[in-house]
Amino acid sequence: MVTSIKTGMEFSIDVAWQAGKIIMRYFGTGISPDWKTDNSPVTIADREAEQLIRKLILNSFPDDGLVGEEFGKKVSNSGFTWLIDPIDGTKSFVQGVPLFGVLLARQGPNGIDLGCVYMPALDEMIWAGHGHGCWWNGRRARVSDTSRLEDSCICFTSPISFAQNSRQSEWKKLSNAARLVRGWGDCYGHILVATGRAEASFDPVMNPWDCGPLLPIMKEAGGTFTDWNGETTVYGKDAFSTNGHIFEEVMGLIGH
Repeated sequence: MVTSIKTGMEFSIDVAWQAGKIIMRYFGTGISPDWKTDNSPVTIADREAEQLIRKLILNSFPDDGLVGEEFGKKVSNSGFTWLIDPIDGTKSFVQGVPLFGVLLARQGPNGIDLGCVYMPALDEMIWAGHGHGCWWNGRRARVSDTSRLEDSCICFTSPISFAQNSRQSEWKKLSNAARLVRGWGDCYGHILVATGRAEASFDPVMNPWDCGPLLPIMKEAGGTFTDWNGETTVYGKDAFSTNGHIFEEVMGLIGH
């Protein structure tokens, strides 16, 4: 069954909100994480939220595929696959910091056509669909008009990750050139760009489920979402978003 983008957006918003309710039962309770082989944390909240998301998707769209951070892949029989990250920013979640989100996106024959990010501890919902705009808590979201990096606020997740992924020199150039640099990281940095509260956000390492909805959100908000080579994709090993106006200046500094 082919579902319209509008219907898919409404569905994803409801699913992300329900997952957020589960997550908030555990937020601030001092739960201890388990540690995966890549040294990243996972909690009971991650697992229960993804299990709910997968159940709700398959109840409504049993032929669709799934790619989730915690429970792997189900092959699609419909041509549509959902990318799921139940908690993007688990380290923040465990720390008691509210900058974490539920990420959900749908990929179809023509690429990712819709996605949403719900920040349950902040009660911010942002969603977008191809040709349907980007929306932030019910009002239209747009990137800022800032046109120079020297006037820009840029975000990042972890300074250590730039050195670990051989991006230290590029990050130094970017951070030296910007007006303001802040560690409002994981998905929230990109959401700040889409809603005009920052001009760029940088991640030197990225998985598809970490950024599935960010591509349609940034595109429909008027910005860019690419890998560090400038390709519009969620399948690069790294990613950054901009308000579009400073994209070429950023690309010049990172050497591509």
